[in-house]
Amino acid sequence: MSANFPRPVPEAIVHSQQFLQYITDSLHNKKELSFEDWMDTVLYSPGWGYYTGGLAKLSGTNTPTEKLIGDFTTAPELSHWYGRTLAKQVEQVLAASDSQCILEFGAGSGKLAFDMLETLNNSTINYFILELSADLKQRQQQTLAKFSNQVKWLDQLPPSFSGCIIANEVMDAMPVKLLEWNAQGDLQEVFISLDDVSNIHYVLHPASNELQQLFSQRMPTLSGYRTEINLRAESWIKELGRCLNKGGILLIDYGFPRQEYYHPQRHQGTLMCHLQHHAHSNPLIYPGLQDITAHIDFTAMADAALEGNLEVLGYTSQARFLMNCGILQQLSQLNPDDVHHYAKEIGPVQKLLSEAEMGELFKVMLLGKQLDIDPIGFSYADRRYTL
Repeated sequence: MSANFPRPVPEAIVHSQQFLQYITDSLHNKKELSFEDWMDTVLYSPGWGYYTGGLAKLSGTNTPTEKLIGDFTTAPELSHWYGRTLAKQVEQVLAASDSQCILEFGAGSGKLAFDMLETLNNSTINYFILELSADLKQRQQQTLAKFSNQVKWLDQLPPSFSGCIIANEVMDAMPVKLLEWNAQGDLQEVFISLDDVSNIHYVLHPASNELQQLFSQRMPTLSGYRTEINLRAESWIKELGRCLNKGGILLIDYGFPRQEYYHPQRHQGTLMCHLQHHAHSNPLIYPGLQDITAHIDFTAMADAALEGNLEVLGYTSQARFLMNCGILQQLSQLNPDDVHHYAKEIGPVQKLLSEAEMGELFKVMLLGKQLDIDPIGFSYADRRYTL
């Protein structure tokens, strides 16, 4: 473990060591886990996983302690202008859906829901949240106490829904398959196993015929190239297509079109881990304490949407989406003579818009069904042609 990493608090270390022992015992019986199953286990195992173990995760909210031990900061936590601006697109989708229902997946601290409900200022809106983390659900209930009569929590996707669905940084945390081409150009899938002294390590096995066929369609063979495929996100998009009667789905995440995602120079893939604000590339350490994510192949999401009887209504960068929705016009109402307040408001927005920060890496995609609109968030610089 690098000395540059902060050491987790003792309680967290004990939690992780016990979880690792649980996984090791399981591997003695199962022998191997696919990387996809490893990622699913360490993130979502009930009572143990990163998202389901009850440890603080988000930064920038509530107490100074949470700021210290949090692992990542999402756009809604950075600035209330994010939710206020996103509300403009949501309002347009709701009007065209003949519905007053919003469904958000993985609502974090509840900050996005709060800012949008305040901006929309419509007591007839029903806001549904599907949240896997009991810890975050409790925090959301505190954040959204003001709107307790409008917000409801769900345990599963409803069989049918009309309105606007929002998924902000949801797909990147879905378990992915990890694959690698060997020197002979054979596609292999990465698995997790135990060595002779019961340490966790990688092993490679020939990829299934299904995976070989998929990758033959998506990218050329590149010896020594390691990358990911997010089949769960693709299945999830199709499931949303079956669920949605009329409305829109806003997907916000970091990623690229396929040609850029599988670029030859991206030979180590996009897998990333976050531990107490430190990004690194080792997903095998501190199980249950660190986040593991992979960027999104937005071409794959668009293809899955079409298979799910959805239309792709827009795709652009986060910066362009927010500007199309009027974030700069809203900020122009601030008084620059109030230097302290102005700087406090503008600074986080610059991070949201900057190409060097979140503005370009994060993308926004709108999917729809029976939705007759020209979406304002994609009125300029729509990039669907790149998919």
